[in-house]
Amino acid sequence: MALVYKICPAADWSAAETAGHFTGSPVDHADGFIHLSGAPQVRETARRHFGGQEGLVLVAFPEEALPGLRWEPSRGGDLFPHVYGVIDPAAALWVRPLPIRDGAHAFPPEVPL
Repeated sequence: MALVYKICPAADWSAAETAGHFTGSPVDHADGFIHLSGAPQVRETARRHFGGQEGLVLVAFPEEALPGLRWEPSRGGDLFPHVYGVIDPAAALWVRPLPIRDGAHAFPPEVPL
């Protein structure tokens, strides 16, 4: 089972769970899709786009649980997963805190290197 990941503020994910849908962050709204990362990309995504930010969670989804998932070229031509539409929070396999330790986000052991 291949997983894709979303990094977002814990409060945003909590609100999505309460509402029953996740519509994305402001940058997702501006771009017209929800940005996700594959396992080889998620650490660099955290460093580039969330560096120093506390209070984040990492949400893992099985690819097949996300209708509308497309892999499209992005950073350096790499293919990144994008969801057009909303995400049902119940599709998440797990949600883990993404704390900062020694100046970088500490990823849970479930995320392969």
